[in-house]
Amino acid sequence: MSISSGPARIAELAGASRHLITSLQAPTGAYPASPTFSQYGYCWFRDGSFIADAAGRAGDRESATAFHRFCAKAIIDRAGRIEDLISRDGPVAAAEQLPTRVRLDGTDSTADGWWNFQLDGYGTWLWALQAHLTRYGLDGAEYRTAVELCVRYLARFWDTSCYDWWEEHVDRRHVSTLAALQAGMAAARTLPDLDEDIRRTAAHGETLIARRIADEGIADGHLIKWAGSTAVDASLLAAVAPFGVVPEAVAVTTVAAVERDLVAGGGVYRYLQDTFYGGGRWPLLAGFLGLAYLRLGRADDAGRQLEWIASTATPERYLPEQVSDLLLAPDRHQEWVDRWGTVATPLLWSHAMFLTLADELGVLERRTS
Repeated sequence: MSISSGPARIAELAGASRHLITSLQAPTGAYPASPTFSQYGYCWFRDGSFIADAAGRAGDRESATAFHRFCAKAIIDRAGRIEDLISRDGPVAAAEQLPTRVRLDGTDSTADGWWNFQLDGYGTWLWALQAHLTRYGLDGAEYRTAVELCVRYLARFWDTSCYDWWEEHVDRRHVSTLAALQAGMAAARTLPDLDEDIRRTAAHGETLIARRIADEGIADGHLIKWAGSTAVDASLLAAVAPFGVVPEAVAVTTVAAVERDLVAGGGVYRYLQDTFYGGGRWPLLAGFLGLAYLRLGRADDAGRQLEWIASTATPERYLPEQVSDLLLAPDRHQEWVDRWGTVATPLLWSHAMFLTLADELGVLERRTS
């Protein structure tokens, strides 16, 4: 694999990405989704977990640790709420569930009326925490209470319908959500110092979720957006890599379906009906596609995704949430600009996936001090 644009450009953007992530981290350890976009001054468990994983890969150990401590505290602070939710019989309204997006001080963001129930963030946090502890050989004892609360909560609600990565379709069980939960349960059962009952709960949950994906989450050999659909969504790429929860044959077919429907000129669309800011291509999804390519042994294709991500950077070396050329619904672009301003730039998750793909390609220079 070669990076035709040269290592200097990649290294420059990597350095800028690392600085951006660490400099914008709140004193609490939370990462804002974007420092300038009007709607993104919150910390998402999902986005933040991928950001922390990238920071850890880049050698910013303390930044990643601070985020994981922030998440653990946010979960423990809601222990009474978790116990109440787990103890209830029957369904629980989405508005009563744990938030996946919180303010930078860790408090709920529900006062603004924005729906806030996405289970995948908690599974992604467990996955990222285990990776962080393993990467640095850290003792996970300080996270034990939070992990056990999280596992018990997910074991109770993993098959509950919730919003997807894009905060849409609360009435569906999304396969990308299930993949994150499977990865989280698999990670949790390997953590040291856990109560054996919790470890068994995690292992049982992992088995049940894997079975659900196999039974209801595949059509024509590839992962699907939700049960009963035949469509793909780019968030499914995470199931291929980095979560790695699907067999090789399903991984191959899923990547092929994403390439067929959602890839154009290097970047990746979220899904075919996307109209958000006109439905552009997302650099962070190009990062996930690159990781999937690497799992399939397609290093040159992965390198091209890294280069495409780098090509979307502004002169300030900021990566956007999406780019506005080759839109799926160009007539819908202006309405979002009028509503919320220009596309979120920089988006920390985009920078994180650039770092992660660069690391997996072996072209990321890690901080050593």
